[in-house]
Amino acid sequence: MAIDYLHPDLPLGLARTRMPVRAATHAALEGYGTLVDDPAQCHIEIVRWRAQGWRPVDDDTGDQGGTTEGVFVSEWKGDVLFGRNDAVGGSYILAYATDPERASIEHERAPDRMLLWHANYHPDGGQIFFPLEPGPFFVPLALPGDDVKPENFVCFRFDGRQGLYIHPDVWHDGVFGLSGSRRFFDKQGAIHARVSVDFAREFGCLLEALIE
Repeated sequence: MAIDYLHPDLPLGLARTRMPVRAATHAALEGYGTLVDDPAQCHIEIVRWRAQGWRPVDDDTGDQGGTTEGVFVSEWKGDVLFGRNDAVGGSYILAYATDPERASIEHERAPDRMLLWHANYHPDGGQIFFPLEPGPFFVPLALPGDDVKPENFVCFRFDGRQGLYIHPDVWHDGVFGLSGSRRFFDKQGAIHARVSVDFAREFGCLLEALIE
């Protein structure tokens, strides 16, 4: 069943699992990805199509889908963080600043926390987010594995001078600005396979990170 990312209809009274917030450095991002100084020089990994049985996919096939690129927009409207990925034509609610049932878009107060309800990974390729305006931003990440749990996630804080490249299979869910609207250059595998985890329904919680 497809997820309605703009109308997630989350259960009431969800618990919160706190994510540690860490500064994004080359060492801290090991296994997740790398910091990017120049998006034009960033190589996007493309994963060869997986074989169906014991016969392998031919070496010169299965990784020719290429990449797609565009602008990823992250915008706080009141208590709701909206995302739009023009590279793949996707629109989402990424996070909330308070319990979803109490969230309002009718004010302009800056959020002091983000509550994440969903994450995903791309098995077909890597992805880059590079800021198009100055200023810090956050990206929640977890290492590969389908048995991922809320406590596996770390929220990385970027100072805005560099971008992030995410390896294939690494859990994430967009880019989170501190307030207002932020734009990021996005480039990723064109197949855009997506594997998801719904924290609200699978674990009865939201992932929380304090932002400042």
